[in-house]
Amino acid sequence: MAGTALVVERLPKLQSTFDTRTVNELVLMFKAGQLNLEPGFQRKSVWGWTDRRRLVQTLVEHCPVPSIFLYERHEDGSVIYDVIDGKQRIETILMFLAEGRFKQHWFNAKIDLGDGLKWWSWKDFSKSRPEICSALMTYKLPVVQVTGELSEIIDLFVKINSTGKSLTSGEKRNAKYNTSTLLKKAEILVRKYQPYLLGQKILSRSQLERMKGTELFSELLLSIESAGVINKKIAIDKAIGGEKINGNTLTRISKEFISTFNATKKMFGKDKKGDFFKTTRFHNTAEFYSLFMIVWNMRKEKLVLGDRKRNEAAMAMLRKLGAGVDELRDQLRKAQPAKANQRMFADYLLTVQGDTDSAATRKRRAEVLEPMLFPLFERKDTKRLFSSEQRRIIWNREEQHFCAGKNCPTPKKALGWEDVTIDHVLAWIKGGQTALKNAQILCRHCNSKKGGR
Repeated sequence: MAGTALVVERLPKLQSTFDTRTVNELVLMFKAGQLNLEPGFQRKSVWGWTDRRRLVQTLVEHCPVPSIFLYERHEDGSVIYDVIDGKQRIETILMFLAEGRFKQHWFNAKIDLGDGLKWWSWKDFSKSRPEICSALMTYKLPVVQVTGELSEIIDLFVKINSTGKSLTSGEKRNAKYNTSTLLKKAEILVRKYQPYLLGQKILSRSQLERMKGTELFSELLLSIESAGVINKKIAIDKAIGGEKINGNTLTRISKEFISTFNATKKMFGKDKKGDFFKTTRFHNTAEFYSLFMIVWNMRKEKLVLGDRKRNEAAMAMLRKLGAGVDELRDQLRKAQPAKANQRMFADYLLTVQGDTDSAATRKRRAEVLEPMLFPLFERKDTKRLFSSEQRRIIWNREEQHFCAGKNCPTPKKALGWEDVTIDHVLAWIKGGQTALKNAQILCRHCNSKKGGR
């Protein structure tokens, strides 16, 4: 389609053609597979139903709308148009028209056609107001077609989307580094834990759609790789831009992430007052990050984290801390100074105000939390298996050798040397010591059934 070609200022390698496309032409491009609404640098859908209905009202009333920016490229002999700006508008049109995969998201809009405000769908227009259908399909939207280097297209995308519903830091990062293996792995993990993140109010659906989850999980993966807290504002871009994390490292830290996340869920689960994260201040991302890294550090230090009573004690202490911090904050808002017995609450409050995600602030937050939590949990014995000497001592100190298993199928059958296994009374995984006072004789059948019980 003919248009005027010129060079975009400050982006000398970008060639732009200004033109128009009717709604019908955009629909045909979508049906032909020429319109790519989800290029790697593009963000997810962020418009609500109010935004979408307002656009339909604008189109029906033939009021002007902003330009749509399309990146023209060639793929396998075909011309493809990646949507740089205007994704929300095009999606809204396709939803209202119930086209293709957007059919399930159809909606209606409240419009005044001269006889008062009424709800209208595309189907309603088709049945009783065909002239509206015709006018809508022939509506011309201003279009800017751009060609050039992909890196400059991405810069243009970030510049265009810096106003209105501005890009979040996660969306900007995804646009710039959309091929990053770290970001892709973080996105996979977000999808895995999305129900939990939503249920515990750690992230809202809107935050997940705007890539806050990917940003948080990238931070946690990098923190594991760095073996400690990182500065959010510096570390992610530096790591992703250099892409220094190789495949083996990414596999390792992903496994550690999953183990730590599952341990965090188990430790801070539900107590008498309900779901821990959902009912405390620790559901916000800054404080969730800190608890996650403390759990990771506990696992690294071989602490036993599976004991229910100890976990309940940890939750009780954190609830008390959270309530104290909330009370102090309310007190300070009323211009009432902190009291001497509120020192710990004041120290913690300083770490959740202002620059909450710097490495220094995160370390100060950990300095408050770790001394509270670490003493609650026992450390696993560094030696897991009983030695041959211990096995002989236990064998020779007993006159008869019967299995100590509660549900042993042959409890009265004397065991021979080859049939005896030496096992922990309190499971090693739960903090049981590999010592004679914590040893018992089991038959092979009962030992294999016992596991970590």
